[in-house]
Amino acid sequence: MKNIKLRLIVMNFLEFAIWGAYLTSMGNYLAKVGLAENIGWFYAIQGIVSLFMPALVGIVADRFIPAQKVLSLCHLIAGVFMGATGAYAMSAGAEVEFGILFSLYTMSVAFFMPTIGLSNSVAYTALNKAGLDTVKAFPPIRVFGTIGFICSMLFVDFAGFQGTYEQFFVSAVLGLCLSAYALTLTNCPVDKSAGKSNSLVDILGLRAFTLFKNKDMAVFFIFSMLLGVSLQITNGFANPFITSFKGVAEYADTFGANHANALISLSQVSETLCILLIPFFLKKFGIKKVMLIAMLGWVLRFGLFGLGNPGEGVWMFILSMVVYGVAFDFFNISGSLYVDKVTDTSIRSSAQGLFMIMTNGIGATIGTLSAQAVVNNFVYSQTDPLAQIAGWNTSWLIFAGYALVVAVLFAIIFREPKEA
Repeated sequence: MKNIKLRLIVMNFLEFAIWGAYLTSMGNYLAKVGLAENIGWFYAIQGIVSLFMPALVGIVADRFIPAQKVLSLCHLIAGVFMGATGAYAMSAGAEVEFGILFSLYTMSVAFFMPTIGLSNSVAYTALNKAGLDTVKAFPPIRVFGTIGFICSMLFVDFAGFQGTYEQFFVSAVLGLCLSAYALTLTNCPVDKSAGKSNSLVDILGLRAFTLFKNKDMAVFFIFSMLLGVSLQITNGFANPFITSFKGVAEYADTFGANHANALISLSQVSETLCILLIPFFLKKFGIKKVMLIAMLGWVLRFGLFGLGNPGEGVWMFILSMVVYGVAFDFFNISGSLYVDKVTDTSIRSSAQGLFMIMTNGIGATIGTLSAQAVVNNFVYSQTDPLAQIAGWNTSWLIFAGYALVVAVLFAIIFREPKEA
């Protein structure tokens, strides 16, 4: 039992360390090579590929190839293309072309995004085989994913990579390591009986979409999409925002302005602690209140960014990092656990893929592209550093207003599903 948990801890550590190597710092690098106005596309593509890749890969894992082997193959392909992204960026220097860099990065992300849901499926299968309650056993294991994310982003920061292409190489190496390790994980049997069905829905592996027939579940997924709009905004723009204070003499020498990744890592520290609270909060309050708490967390996350600075207002940045744990975990992890509980084992991987489509797919795509438009209008249209800071403040407050509207609508419309 302890061995199973340790094996899953290593898997989660590597899974999110891969992401942490570039997710919060890539915007900084893109801004330095003249691609600031395209930052949103690099984060939106994670959402675009999540519209179909997690579901397709989930179908393969449910019906044809054991999930742990699919996980290995996806990380192999993603790691190779991430390495190619770094190699091109290194060779191009300051003359990076958007089309080439974006294409290589897209191929990597297309195969990485499905691994988030796949790693959950592998973990749930292993825990169920061991006779463990996933709601109680999984969060402490998932904590180490966040620890991996923190370690990776801090390494990139203090190694001096947060504004350079080296961050892509760090991610690639970690991905190839997990590709090899995944082959040693618990076998996840495929549902061979599914192939005997003549139903078009079963043949195409689309039974997870029948969850929309349940009104409560349909509303759950719709609000998951609306909340997913917020997921990637700070990942894409927090680092360039905080780093931009270096252009203002008053803040040029502050720790935060020079080590944005280290400051942002407090968000992941908070996430680590908040994951451990999920079993209690789900049992005590149910999915509706837990998700509502997450939505209000996003309001504070954005609002505090809009009001703070790395000088005398750094406490607002720190508080924003603290509430991130609630904002992210109480939605993302609780939602994943909820989907696992209300779906049949034969469509578990597909259902996790559907949750990814609604959140990191449709929601995150709309969110990052909309955020880029707002930032371009209020920030990158300005040349004076102080005017840009003012534009950033306006942008964050707009994002906070959106999150507040979603929270109010959720409180009014959403009903606690009977299956919860």
